[in-house]
Amino acid sequence: MKPINEISSVLTPLDRKNVDTDQIISKEFLKRIERTGFGKYLFYHWRFHSDGTPNQDFVLNDPRFQSSEILVAQENFGCGSSREHAPWAILDYGFRVVISPSYADIFYNNCVKNGILPIRLEEAEVAALLEKGKQAPYRLDVDLKHQTVTAEDGASYSFDIDPYWKEMLLNGWDEIALTIQYDSYIQAYEEKTQQAQ
Repeated sequence: MKPINEISSVLTPLDRKNVDTDQIISKEFLKRIERTGFGKYLFYHWRFHSDGTPNQDFVLNDPRFQSSEILVAQENFGCGSSREHAPWAILDYGFRVVISPSYADIFYNNCVKNGILPIRLEEAEVAALLEKGKQAPYRLDVDLKHQTVTAEDGASYSFDIDPYWKEMLLNGWDEIALTIQYDSYIQAYEEKTQQAQ
């Protein structure tokens, strides 16, 4: 995974509540076995009309947000089924950070396990970010080490994150990479077990 320390980007304001994983990545796109290639299907039925033409009213089709790495949404983001394809699609599209007042627990864990930083802020703070982001491109600086979100107008917010997840994201480790850190201990245990047989 790619390490996350500081992310500076215009935010993408997805002003919707209860965005579920089927809206993030619809079930008909789950046939791939790779983790990549899902970005083009992110929010597919919101981004495109039934005839396949882009829905120009949807925020991801606004050219001002094309290179955004920070997605901001209302509460209960990632609810619904536990499909891991949802964070795969978000990451593959280019988002490294998601900001919301609350997340479904499984979705939150799937994010951090796949290299996405899900930040929880207060509802009023998220509402302020969404409002400013809808008015004009609004840049945020996310600092994972210091656990802060700083806006271009000087507004600053702090967030909490479990130290375990923080270390993994800062170092770009998934759980396999973390296990490899203890390779010498694992080998020593295996050798001790073989000697005891």
